[in-house]
Amino acid sequence: MVENGQPAAPAPPPPPATVQQPLGAAKGPSYPPAEQLSALNYCIHSNPSWAQTAVLAFQHYIVMLGSIVMIASILVPQMGGGPGDKARVIQALLFMSGLNTLVQALLGTRLPTVMGPSFAYMLAVLSIINDFRDEDFSSEHQRFLHTMRAIQGSLIISSFVNMLLGFSRAWGEFTMFFTPLIVVPYVCLVGLGLFGRGFPRLATCVELGLPMLVFLVVLQQYMKRLHPAAHSVLERFALLVCIGLVWAFAAILTAAGAYNNVGNATKQSCRTDRSFLMSSAPWIKIPYPFQWGTPIFRASHVFGMMGAALVTTVESTGTFIAASRFAGATPPPAHVLSRSIGLQGVGQLLDGIFGSIVGTNASVENVGLLALTHVGSRRVVQISTIFMFFFSIFGKFGAFFASIPLPIFAAIYCVLYALVASVGITFIQFTNVNSLRNIYVMGLSLFLGLSVSQYFVSNTNGSTGHGPVHSGAGWFDDILNTIFGSAPMVALIVGMILDNTLDAHNSRPDRGIPWWAPFQKKKGDGRNEEFYSFPLRINEYVPRRFL
Repeated sequence: MVENGQPAAPAPPPPPATVQQPLGAAKGPSYPPAEQLSALNYCIHSNPSWAQTAVLAFQHYIVMLGSIVMIASILVPQMGGGPGDKARVIQALLFMSGLNTLVQALLGTRLPTVMGPSFAYMLAVLSIINDFRDEDFSSEHQRFLHTMRAIQGSLIISSFVNMLLGFSRAWGEFTMFFTPLIVVPYVCLVGLGLFGRGFPRLATCVELGLPMLVFLVVLQQYMKRLHPAAHSVLERFALLVCIGLVWAFAAILTAAGAYNNVGNATKQSCRTDRSFLMSSAPWIKIPYPFQWGTPIFRASHVFGMMGAALVTTVESTGTFIAASRFAGATPPPAHVLSRSIGLQGVGQLLDGIFGSIVGTNASVENVGLLALTHVGSRRVVQISTIFMFFFSIFGKFGAFFASIPLPIFAAIYCVLYALVASVGITFIQFTNVNSLRNIYVMGLSLFLGLSVSQYFVSNTNGSTGHGPVHSGAGWFDDILNTIFGSAPMVALIVGMILDNTLDAHNSRPDRGIPWWAPFQKKKGDGRNEEFYSFPLRINEYVPRRFL
């Protein structure tokens, strides 16, 4: 249409279509999934200087010593053993921890994991102790020796559970059903499930435990940022500095008489002279096979230990997965997990032969130490076995460090267990975190893992080992009470059932399987061979299914 003889102006072009941004996309950077942690100073193949390696290795020894002393302090007095028996038990535990650690680092997972005594065996051991409580012995020492022989026999027979699962490759085939979605609550509860050994035990002597916790956080995280020269030193060795400071403070309080008029429980937790290990430990004592006498085999005891062996299989596997993350390695493939669990069974067999009081599994606190120091070197853990062997043979020297009050170790565990729990959460980046199905599976696994295990633990008698299951068959009760008293075990059971049955086929990408599957196979990822192959020419003498 024309007005006043002029043509109409052309219509303006439409505005460009705006692209709808995801909610929050313009508010900050997004971080893509990362297979390796970026802040590690030394990974599995890289090594610090020999001087730093030695100090870091000694630090690993100190950290794992806490669990050894804690287990011996709980069990030996109930068995009728005195300070001398306790010192020999600690020496045996140290020796076997060093041997099993060396075997795993060389032939097992090849990851920087320390193998230490497992609390999963406590219930089964307490049940054995309770069976002999009412029997007549010529002395308490004889009752201790008889109980130790029964524990030895149970450890020897139950070790075949791990060997069968591992060397038959059944455990590796089972782990093929793992997904990152399952690993999140599973590994998370490997750390969170040990909360009872953290602040509750710290609070038994709060004037030592709380300063240790505060000093460790301030010195290791804040003070290292004041000067570049202090950064690497405090980041790696602040733990030893804090232990020395608080231990000296405890010695001053003890010498000054601060604990002269307190209850016996407070004396046991706070004083530095209540263990009597220095006076009772031998100068030189080499642990040897059947040092307590001929093993005693009783079926009712063996079944309880078998339940504990199954639990250590689950807990060690979760710890290995966490260690691989802190060491800068790929998740351990199925064949590596099979051979490591098989060798853990061999280690438990040796535990029974050499007279250890419990079996071993992968030490969660030492994996947390990898994260705390940012050093995931395999060599550091291998060198730490030298300290374990040395202090297990030269008893007086080992007893000196074993007299550190347990609340100091509990404060350390508050940090180290938290780091392992956190690394489990990092696997969530490989899944669809916005899937309501995934949220359901993870949430239920986490909650039931904590809630069910806490019910079993809180309803278990600490002196007799009797748990909430009362079927009339003691061996069956021990198995169920042990299995469901483990938070990672419950989380794995719930996660495996839900994730592999709840719309599993249509949710493969959401579950993170495309990322996870290559690491589970021997040649699925080229780095698997780099991280997990045997050293030297050992592969020429090992069956190919374990290579």
